[in-house]
Amino acid sequence: MGEAEQETTARLRPVPADRPQATPGAPPRPATAPPGADTRHATTAPPVTPRPPAAAAVPPPPAAPPRPSAAPDPAVAPDPALSWSAGMAPGAYLGASRPVVAFGEPEGYDERGRGRALGVVRVRPRTAVAAACVVLGIGLIGGAVTGSWLTGDSDEGGAAGTFAAAGEMWHNVPVDQLFPPTVEGRGAGPGGADRTWTRIAVAPDGGCADAFDPLLRKSLTPVGCARLLRATYTDATQTYVTTVGMLFTKADAATMSALDVRFKKAGLDRRTDLVPRPYAAKGTVAAAFGDKQRASWTLSVLTDAPVVVYAVSGWADGRTVDAPQPAADAMQPGATTAAAQAGLGNEAQGLADRIERGFRKTVGSATEQPS
Repeated sequence: MGEAEQETTARLRPVPADRPQATPGAPPRPATAPPGADTRHATTAPPVTPRPPAAAAVPPPPAAPPRPSAAPDPAVAPDPALSWSAGMAPGAYLGASRPVVAFGEPEGYDERGRGRALGVVRVRPRTAVAAACVVLGIGLIGGAVTGSWLTGDSDEGGAAGTFAAAGEMWHNVPVDQLFPPTVEGRGAGPGGADRTWTRIAVAPDGGCADAFDPLLRKSLTPVGCARLLRATYTDATQTYVTTVGMLFTKADAATMSALDVRFKKAGLDRRTDLVPRPYAAKGTVAAAFGDKQRASWTLSVLTDAPVVVYAVSGWADGRTVDAPQPAADAMQPGATTAAAQAGLGNEAQGLADRIERGFRKTVGSATEQPS
């Protein structure tokens, strides 16, 4: 075959499909030539699919402002790579590197950035301690109430039992316990000076016929007279003498309370015609201690015991007093009466108070329940 024939054959040989000859940007040539066209020098090219026009770029929505929150602690913050929204590595497929998720309790953060389970209420230590104290207190109160019911020792029953027991002390308690041989009065004197009283005589127990002036005896009639106990004391210098008495009545608690109110409202404990009588023991420094020597006095109606406690004081030398003065008035600062200047109001009030305290202590010890 000659060179001219080889060149003609090469031109007529079809071009392979993987070698396109189309010029970029030129319109595609039809795969089939129209009828009558000369196809001897035509080359076959694959169809080219036109590219769609590029879509206009849509701007992303504005990001929401971040919510203020406490910065989580880096030591306990979750790893962003394990989040469901974390991006995949190039060439990976969905599910190839999905993190393993355990369906446990969701985790949140407290005010200090520490991890804690959501939905769990954290009880502060103070709240827990307060709740425990309330529960314990209710338990103790309930136990005490139950114990009172079981033993029959209610408040009212206990008070009634103590009141009744106090009324029997006059023959159940030794005289030295009701009227001690020596009574210490720390701060009982004028200006807070100490006092010491020594018992010099004890009157025989008996009735109330000769112990009170007629008007005072009449005022005490509503409570009755079960027994009267008296003793006379002197101070350390034997300058003053004081008789202290305990009238055990026949009244109940309501009657004693009514008498106490009457004495206070009517001022019966301050009237000079309602002064108790002293006990003048023969052969003692109180031998001359009679009605005209009464200088100051005090009287107290007890409401938790059927007892009236009183005391009356005077000079041991037998001097007379024109008008006795209540101890409460004689102890007032600036009082200028002879009884006030001598401290006789302190003598009566101080000794009566300590005899009354000792009596209450004796009643309390006698009515204590054994543990």
